[in-house]
Amino acid sequence: MLTGKQKRFLRSEAHHLKPIFQVGKIGVNDNMITQVNEALEKRELIKVSILQNCLEDKDTVAEQLQQGTGSEIVQIIGNNIVLYKESEENKQIQLP
Repeated sequence: MLTGKQKRFLRSEAHHLKPIFQVGKIGVNDNMITQVNEALEKRELIKVSILQNCLEDKDTVAEQLQQGTGSEIVQIIGNNIVLYKESEENKQIQLP
């Protein structure tokens, strides 16, 4: 689990990031979870945007992504979810 201080730090790091995944009408599937997991391994911190036509609630989508990838939800803001997962081989972010 992340502390409040760590979440604040990650939010500031994620501020300038652009969403690299979009969740649409079909919602979250296994293929998307695999791709998000690979992106988290490379980058550690990513944004996922939820499109207007997504039938599921943003909290549900965030929950599915968190459980599927084993990541932490840093923030849900508007239609964007910020996810963090410490990389095994490619550690770049030093948490406070």
